[in-house]
Amino acid sequence: MRGTPETGTGGSVTGPAAAYAAARTELLGRPGSPGPARRRALVSLTDEWLGALFTAAGGQDAGAALAAVGGYGRGELAPGSDLDLLLLHRGGDVGLVADRIWYPVWDAGLRLDHSVRTVPEARRLASQDLRVVLGLLDVRLVAGDASLVEQLRTSVLADWRALAAKRLAELRETVLERVARQGELAYLLEPDLKESYGGLRDTTVLRAVAASWVTDAPRGVIEAPHEWLLDVRDALHTATGRPSDRLLLQEQDAVAALLGLPDSDALLRRTTAAGRSVAYASEATWHRVARATRHRPRLAFRRLRSAGPERTPLAEGVVVQDGEAVLAADARPERDPVLPLRAAAAAAQAGIPLAPHTVDRLAAETGPMPVPWPREARESLVSLLGAGRPTLPVWEALDQAGLVAALLPGWDVVRSAPQRNPVHRFTVDRHLVETAVEAAARSRRVPRPDLLLVGALLHDIGKGRPGDHTDVGVGIVADLAPRMGFDEDDTEVLVSLVRHHLLLPEAATRRDLDDPATVAAVAEAVGSHDLLDLLHALTEADAAATGPAAWSDWKRSLVDDLVARTHAALAGRPEPPGPRLTQTQLALADGTGVELLIEPGEPASIVTVAAPDRIGLLAAVAGVLALHRLEVRAAQAETIGDRAVQSWTVVPVFGDPPPRDRLREDLRRALDGSLDVPGRLAERERAYRRADAPEPPPPVVRIVPGASQRATVLEVRAHDVPGLLHRVARALAAAGVGIAAARVSTLGSEVVDVFYLVDLEGRPLSDDRAAATRTTVLASLGATP
Repeated sequence: MRGTPETGTGGSVTGPAAAYAAARTELLGRPGSPGPARRRALVSLTDEWLGALFTAAGGQDAGAALAAVGGYGRGELAPGSDLDLLLLHRGGDVGLVADRIWYPVWDAGLRLDHSVRTVPEARRLASQDLRVVLGLLDVRLVAGDASLVEQLRTSVLADWRALAAKRLAELRETVLERVARQGELAYLLEPDLKESYGGLRDTTVLRAVAASWVTDAPRGVIEAPHEWLLDVRDALHTATGRPSDRLLLQEQDAVAALLGLPDSDALLRRTTAAGRSVAYASEATWHRVARATRHRPRLAFRRLRSAGPERTPLAEGVVVQDGEAVLAADARPERDPVLPLRAAAAAAQAGIPLAPHTVDRLAAETGPMPVPWPREARESLVSLLGAGRPTLPVWEALDQAGLVAALLPGWDVVRSAPQRNPVHRFTVDRHLVETAVEAAARSRRVPRPDLLLVGALLHDIGKGRPGDHTDVGVGIVADLAPRMGFDEDDTEVLVSLVRHHLLLPEAATRRDLDDPATVAAVAEAVGSHDLLDLLHALTEADAAATGPAAWSDWKRSLVDDLVARTHAALAGRPEPPGPRLTQTQLALADGTGVELLIEPGEPASIVTVAAPDRIGLLAAVAGVLALHRLEVRAAQAETIGDRAVQSWTVVPVFGDPPPRDRLREDLRRALDGSLDVPGRLAERERAYRRADAPEPPPPVVRIVPGASQRATVLEVRAHDVPGLLHRVARALAAAGVGIAAARVSTLGSEVVDVFYLVDLEGRPLSDDRAAATRTTVLASLGATP
């Protein structure tokens, strides 16, 4: 059981507990970074103290043994760790001995996970509870009868090995459940160092797999990542004074400083790299476990003649053996620099992993790739990227061995580089590979699938360096593409894909597609139908690889519309008609007063509002939607005669959209002034504002020159808060300008709102008026010009 007794000794810590607590505090307060030496010292200090408690409690005389299990048994004590203790005995009453040990531990202010059992009792519980057996596999004598601990260790190990197939299958299920619940450490901004996949829990699991004798676990590969994760946990406990294993954003700078790192980005990069190494070792191990237990014979017969493993040819120098791609007997990596890419492509296309020993040999023996790459190398890379989902584990194997960095100069900069944007779910390098995987599913739509796949792999290669990542990436690809053997024309296409990889989504969601300047600018930038199709496919792949918040049916329809219009412009044809109001929405424009339509959807609904056009209408509607806890994902506004029609894509924060009549009545009251929308929103913001919430970056408001010939384009980028759109729209109304069109998009916790502004005569704003409007909007957001 874990915890403290219902009644303690009370008062200040005295006696042995006080001496230990003081020594422990002094040890943990010594200058220097947390590390293995401090952990060993803490374990030694704790062992010595507990041994003295055991002796004073009469444990020796009772023939008992005090054992450490779990993390303490492995010697992995962190400042906030529990003490996992087991008092073993041969029978009889040892309750008094136990109390004389447990109470001083509690008095010292430590958390305790304790039990008192005989060897048969502990063995029986281990056979029933997977958590217990994992702890007992690391049992270690602290004091007392060593034969009791040895008896327990050997019996639990024997049981574990005898039932390995069944227990490992059970263990695998717990791992998969934990992955679904806690995510992968390598791709989280706030990972749980213990429970996230690739964390400390998985290093314990790998020890258990190795102890089963079903297969070896790659201990040497994970030793350094394991020690680093322990160091980070020690620093986290030290920095916060709490036992939490969750590496929260607000604590990362302090942890980085304790570990001697320059900043939290360096901390995350190294920590996620460690998690990747553990996860890679885990996946390889579980693959071998599955292979070893799938067809295990019930009886083993001695063969008269030893037959080698079956090896099926897969590619030149590559064969399949036991479900893995391995090198053929006559393969010579030192003479075949293309072999790593050829083997990786063959494995991915076959949907099987590269054997770890094969990857190690390729990394150790393969010579440098000729420059420029031979055609076979380029085609093998394209084949690897084009395999779809099977590409991911094969690429990870190459990357773990350093083969990717050897092939692609500059890859080390993006490797495990964090993206501090909640829209992104992956590190930079994993996002690049995910984008290539998504591009593979769209490769038949484009004239040059090879350029699409390589462009997807390299589109964000400029991240992790100073300056705009697109500009940096253009320079990198301009040098890298010829190195990879692409000719001048293909290099220019790849450079253009990097230069314009954000062009379509930004133009589609932040510009008015009915404004001729929008399509003209895109057509001038792409210059050809082929490049436009490549960018179209890359846009979809990039968004799918980023995360759910980066793509939606609404964004897809806008991008598709922009692409169709741009194709028409490039061909000199009239633009195809873009998405218009439906007949039902148009019917609202024919009405009088406030008309409203709700079209439920999953997860987003469409709310259409029609009302007499007036300055401040958009602000009123945005405010009422916010009051009803409808999160705006997108908004479009059009004027038809003297009425405005607004189409809002909204998602309820919880529950279902409000009833139509209630929403319509609140809109009517907001417009006639009887509903204090700003006051109600301000009350809600005060009620939900957290005093300890981190301060977001200041908002950015800018006038976008040349974006439109018929209106002035104002762009607002800010942290999303309830009623933000209402606040901006009110500021525009206060500035006395009209909103001819609006594009609103929410990307995770950030918003990018774009407004097409006109004066009372329907013309673009003068420079002075535009500058004054910008100042008014900034002031409404609490910022200064």
